[in-house]
Amino acid sequence: MEKKTQREVFSPGEFIREELEARGWTQKDLAAIMGRPLPTINEIITAKKAVTPETAIDLSKAFGTSAELWMNLESAYRLSLVASDDDDIARRAAMFKIAPVNEMVKRNWISGTDSAGALEKELLRFFDTASLSDKPTLTLAARKSTTYDAATPEQIAWACRVRNLAKAVSAAPFNPRSFEKGLDALRAYVGHEANVRKIPAFLASLGVRLVVVEYLPRMKMDGVTLWLNDKAPVVGLSMRFDRIDYFWFTLVHELIHVKYHDGFSFDERLAGEESLATSEKPEAEQRADTEATQFLVPRSEMDSFVARVAPLFYRPKINQFANRIKVHPGIIVGQLQRRGVLHYSQQRESLVKVRDMLIPNAMVDGWGFSPKL
Repeated sequence: MEKKTQREVFSPGEFIREELEARGWTQKDLAAIMGRPLPTINEIITAKKAVTPETAIDLSKAFGTSAELWMNLESAYRLSLVASDDDDIARRAAMFKIAPVNEMVKRNWISGTDSAGALEKELLRFFDTASLSDKPTLTLAARKSTTYDAATPEQIAWACRVRNLAKAVSAAPFNPRSFEKGLDALRAYVGHEANVRKIPAFLASLGVRLVVVEYLPRMKMDGVTLWLNDKAPVVGLSMRFDRIDYFWFTLVHELIHVKYHDGFSFDERLAGEESLATSEKPEAEQRADTEATQFLVPRSEMDSFVARVAPLFYRPKINQFANRIKVHPGIIVGQLQRRGVLHYSQQRESLVKVRDMLIPNAMVDGWGFSPKL
């Protein structure tokens, strides 16, 4: 529908003039018929005075029309007076639909502005697209807790922030064979929480850029694997849950995606009581889950431990098992909970927090850190 301009929308007074002319009446005649002062009738006809509901009823009786006709004419005319060709409101609404604009401004991902044009430029710069209708180029594999079918605006913005920050992270040249050997060496770090601080530098030596970006409201993304190019893998973590088992499982899951150079995929409900069974996930996610679990605690070892100890998973037994296979006890607790043989309320003291150990040594955005790029 074409937008009418102000010149194309006539006031009710123009229609009153036509009705008077058709009947051979004067304004004075209409004033007498309606019992209104002549100046009032003149002000209505010249659009200096609006048609009120009472006036609309009187006009309908005088001309044999409906009162709604006059109210509609009045509304259309008054709207035309304030109508503008400026579509800033619609443009901003479209931008807020595709991106969590307020959160992005709050987090200093984009600059705040009242201009729709300036805001559009900021979003195009952030997403690195030529048009807001274009989807950001992100060949990625991600762990998240919504559906596999479509990413939310929050998740897309978060992944783009990971990508943008990763460009400023230095890393050695990526070599698939060297990377797989490095994965074997990574296993030595899972025995103590203090080793978490060494992970960003270790991954950089393997050619993997690690970026930690605080999760956005309503965003249930846990991790993402993307590629700046074919030889520049990036792992992004949200640290949505600050516990050692979650950190290691998410990290290794993403590194398995790097190992197989996986494309775009999502994981659903990673940790805690919300976690989704591996069998319900896409093939690439099943593989990443299975290999990450096996990497941290060999299945045969865990099967044997559960068979011998269940249901009496006391802390000393967990610690003894963890020490023998050289992993942190919290990783054992996390896997027991994931198997459903240990309730999520039990042995929580083993699930130590590691985020504060990680963020001083990584490229971080959130929790008070806001890198300027």
